[in-house]
Amino acid sequence: MAEELTPETPEESTEEQAIKQRKNGLYPGVSDELAENMKSGWADTELRDLAPIAQADKTAARRAALSARFPGERLVIPAGKLKTRSNDTEYAFRASTEYAYLTGDQTQDGVLVLEPVRAGGHQATIYLLPRSDRENGEFWLDGQGELWVGRRHSLTEAEQLLGVPAKDVRELAAELKEATGPVRAVRGHDAGIEAALTDKVTAERDEELRVYLSEARLIKDDFEVAELRKACEATARGFEDVVKVLDKAEATSERYIEGTFFLRARVEGNDIGYGSICAAGPHATTLHWVRNDGDVRSGDLLLLDAGVETNELYTADITRTLPINGRYTELQRKIYDAVYEAQEAGIAAVKPGAAYRDFHDAAQRVLAEKLVEWGLVEGPVERVLELGLQRRWTLHGTGHMLGMDVHDCAAARTEAYVDTTLAPGMCLTVEPGLYFQADDLTVPEEYRGIGVRIEDDILVTEDGNVNLSDALPRRSEEVEAWMAGLKG
Repeated sequence: MAEELTPETPEESTEEQAIKQRKNGLYPGVSDELAENMKSGWADTELRDLAPIAQADKTAARRAALSARFPGERLVIPAGKLKTRSNDTEYAFRASTEYAYLTGDQTQDGVLVLEPVRAGGHQATIYLLPRSDRENGEFWLDGQGELWVGRRHSLTEAEQLLGVPAKDVRELAAELKEATGPVRAVRGHDAGIEAALTDKVTAERDEELRVYLSEARLIKDDFEVAELRKACEATARGFEDVVKVLDKAEATSERYIEGTFFLRARVEGNDIGYGSICAAGPHATTLHWVRNDGDVRSGDLLLLDAGVETNELYTADITRTLPINGRYTELQRKIYDAVYEAQEAGIAAVKPGAAYRDFHDAAQRVLAEKLVEWGLVEGPVERVLELGLQRRWTLHGTGHMLGMDVHDCAAARTEAYVDTTLAPGMCLTVEPGLYFQADDLTVPEEYRGIGVRIEDDILVTEDGNVNLSDALPRRSEEVEAWMAGLKG
């Protein structure tokens, strides 16, 4: 990895000093002749007559709804900054969900500002880094210059693509310091912007903005539904990829599975939507097993919980529990089929007008019945459910909202989320499971170390629901046939 040029006086490496150094040519090994040479001889690369992004009308409608909710107030929504991974390397950038939802842009350092106007409503402006300056050498001397990290859109290009006036983000902090009137901001993404607003915002008012933007995503529009379908289809292909290489995973570790799925996510999307859970054998009983460094053994189960995030940042969230050698044992099948039956009951409960909690309750009832039937907990079932005794082995809620975040709408109020009724356009997961820990002495030894979860992404429709992830089989015998076909 190439190392960028650095100033001779690193103790003065603030952004202000760095700009001064660039202008003064204070970089080692950079002669005046080279600096002058690098200013010229470059072709015009401005892109013209760009078509708006596919969701431009959707993001405009979202901004209009936001404007109506907070009249007369300045609203500030940052994309976020790069985060250091180690020394002078950074994690891959992922724009904040709120910013991407309202703009369709994914540029680091970007900030959306809605400024109230006297006539009513707001003027939206997107603040971005412009093209690197070639006159002062920024494009090749700065570590974030375009020669180092690639071309970015000019402000004019951004305006054409996003349908929003664009300005230089480097001027924004000063503007915000001078701003008057009420201000709300989405916190946690840009410390510099927050510092400029220190005496203008309150935590309570900012939280109201965050909650609103979370609840606004509860109902997906047609663009979002199409993205979720795309995510599910790509994820299904990623699961197929994994099945085809299980023999190689057996020779290495769970990391082979993780890497295989990641390849699909990067080829067909932006990334994985969350850390892939590639849990083989007893690791399947750890709900968020993301170390993925264990053995993959024939005769064990593989719990694969993974999702492709599309280029527009919508993620799938699918789980299948697969027999590594292609065939369930008798006990594995019994447990798997119980979870499948619970999931079927949960999916059937997803429909417009139903209480959000209904699908969880339906799935939990089936699992409680199975646990009583197997003699693992004393009935009757109503007693088990009342006391929550089944939770020793079911552990988690049966689902959550899904969208740009894998656990979407997380800041929504209880009454708008878990205590609401389902409506067309909502998308949620249904994912019951049974987990028998390896050290659980309350169950027969043969149960210990078996974990099963089945998860699908369900869209609420006008007359019921649609399983967006139904390209992947769920019945135990269908799973076996599917695996045999892929391996053959």
